Amino acid sequence: MIHLRVASPPERTEQVLALLAGDGCVVDVVVHRGALHPAGDVIECDVLAGAANDVLARLRELQVHRHGSLMADPVDLVMSDRVDAAASGLRGPLARAPVWAEVEARIDADATYTPSFYLYLVIAGVIGAIGLLTNSQILIVAAMILCPDYGAIIGVALGVDRRDRQPIRRGLAALTVGFGLAVVAAYAFTMLVRALGLVPTAFTLGLRPVSHLIDTPNFYSVVVAVLAGVAGVVALTHTRTSTLLGVFVSVTTIPAAADIGVALAAASPAEARGSLLQLLLNITLLIVVGFATLRAQRALWGRISRRALAHRRRHV
Repeated sequence: MIHLRVASPPERTEQVLALLAGDGCVVDVVVHRGALHPAGDVIECDVLAGAANDVLARLRELQVHRHGSLMADPVDLVMSDRVDAAASGLRGPLARAPVWAEVEARIDADATYTPSFYLYLVIAGVIGAIGLLTNSQILIVAAMILCPDYGAIIGVALGVDRRDRQPIRRGLAALTVGFGLAVVAAYAFTMLVRALGLVPTAFTLGLRPVSHLIDTPNFYSVVVAVLAGVAGVVALTHTRTSTLLGVFVSVTTIPAAADIGVALAAASPAEARGSLLQLLLNITLLIVVGFATLRAQRALWGRISRRALAHRRRHV
């Protein structure tokens, strides 16, 4: 269930009310006349989540968002026989359909590049460097948990989907600067460790199993990046983001960035090139797969919604 709040100019209020009152998936329509300053009305209602995309699209056709505003909030608990009756026609997959305006708002919110975004990448780069120097997979996972890169990656993918250059430029710039800082931080830390004579013996002897997995792009790393991209978008559309998801996505990015810095400090240019290739390849794959999965999800759910809503209207 989605709660809608519509700020409407007076001349459009009757159109909005007619639209909402005539939809069987909308309940509890309330209007507050003259509630806005300087002039306007407030209309509130509850919409079944499976029908929210259709209702929002028709409200946008009335240009409500240009002359007023639309706000939507998810409703976690509903106890109503009328709502249950309205929902009876939206059983099956449509009952769990993502609300695309909400999905895009969530992506836009995550694609915000505050100083903490870059700080987290720097810290993740240093932790990754420690994991590489000590061959500690646990620390590599810790770096993945901390890495905030997926918000920028999916923000770029959404920009490609919208054909909007601004989020694409901003996201790519944030990724370039952020991972660049992570590489520099990993390089500086490794140089400090060398200067203090604290480089682990195994690393000095070339026993670097964790680094080898990262700086050698192959078929398996491509498969992981593709699966991570698909899983990330599907989780976002169903509000199932979690720390575990961040780990899965970042497995393809921050370890490679850290390894570039460590390899350069250890005078291993071939390893640094391999890690750079891994990083660029995986970021590209995550963006492309994220875009393709967004498009595929929209098409699939759009088809399900059209069929279900058409069936419902025929039987109302």
